[in-house]
Amino acid sequence: MFERSALPEGPRVITAPLAGARSVSVAVYVLAGSRAEGEGDVGAAHFMEHLTFKGTAAYPSSRAVSEALEGIGGTFNAATDRESTVYWAKVPRRELRRAVGVLADLVVRPLLRDVDIAGERGIIVEEIRSYRDDPVELVFTLFDQAVFGDTPLGREIAGDEASVERLPVAALRDFWARAYRPANCVVAAAGEISHAETLDLVSSAFGRGNGVRPAFAPAPPLPAPERIRVVERDTAQAQLCVGVPGLRRDDPDAWTLELLSAVLGEGMSSRLFLRVREELGLAYDVHSFLSGYADCGSLGVGAGVDPDDLAPALGAILAELARLRDEPVPASELAKARAFTAGRLELRLDETQHLASWIGNQEALHEEVLTLDQALAHIEAVSAEGIQSLAGRLFADDRLALAVVASPGSTRGLDAVLRLP
Repeated sequence: MFERSALPEGPRVITAPLAGARSVSVAVYVLAGSRAEGEGDVGAAHFMEHLTFKGTAAYPSSRAVSEALEGIGGTFNAATDRESTVYWAKVPRRELRRAVGVLADLVVRPLLRDVDIAGERGIIVEEIRSYRDDPVELVFTLFDQAVFGDTPLGREIAGDEASVERLPVAALRDFWARAYRPANCVVAAAGEISHAETLDLVSSAFGRGNGVRPAFAPAPPLPAPERIRVVERDTAQAQLCVGVPGLRRDDPDAWTLELLSAVLGEGMSSRLFLRVREELGLAYDVHSFLSGYADCGSLGVGAGVDPDDLAPALGAILAELARLRDEPVPASELAKARAFTAGRLELRLDETQHLASWIGNQEALHEEVLTLDQALAHIEAVSAEGIQSLAGRLFADDRLALAVVASPGSTRGLDAVLRLP
């Protein structure tokens, strides 16, 4: 399914063939995210992602950068996470060389001009304001704070307005010099391509340069001491997010947690959808989600409800957590969750962008790279007993964390509801 190589003092390269694909997708993982920041450079990882698109050695303006790939019908973007930053491009397969060249220029040859840094501060502040003004976005930020506390895992990846405004220019350039080294990157490509050709293109475009993967502080005891976070706003709908600390991404029970989440709240036949939405009529959207990091993670449930229904909705969600703890998942329901999880993965890997992301994320962040068949075998091996045992470990009153964005007065008494049946 894939081939892997490590260039001397350069990126690790992983490719996956997809016969007949008319597109090729390339993803470059820089092994540094917001968790690598210290008190003096909060927001640097996300700021750097923005700044690289302002101009590079070969494409000295944001317009030139955009036209380099959009001009051939391609798409590209970037995203900052806690432990990595990814740049990706999807282009017609004949344009592989250009895609690799543009992404390499963004990562290892950005101009980092004073004028661009000054101009981008205001843009990032507006981005942060858009998140803060959106209750759906805000409640997930609050949930991270409730689980991970006042740590890089708990704060907004972009930082806040004050941290962006005071971020020194020297700190930004130092972050790039430390983190954006060729040897600190993983390049993943998928499509009807040759591994040898891709390796040559990456070697030529990225060059050489050793880098030390930025270290980060280990996760503290979870959840955070202040595990209920509430913001009152005059909104017509209340947003709630409740959950628990989860598992590190390569935990032996990680696939069991995937199936647990699928049973609980992924898709329109999940327990949460059927109970909270269809039977009780309490929410339009209710779903579970997972996050996984090198040494910790979280499992959460998000929902939008009428402010008057906050307590009943929270109680109904907690009852479903307790049911997973107290009762084994019936064989037919587990089979459905297996088919859902496996089928979703198979369909995603039938497209070059998702395939590049699948192999690149594993090479960059996981302890091993799985083939599709290996992943499907892990899914098949999950048992009802394993799910119930894991639920018993995860779901306890003192591990529950809650975030709410709701109208004034509607959140009273929720602390008394935050306990499992």
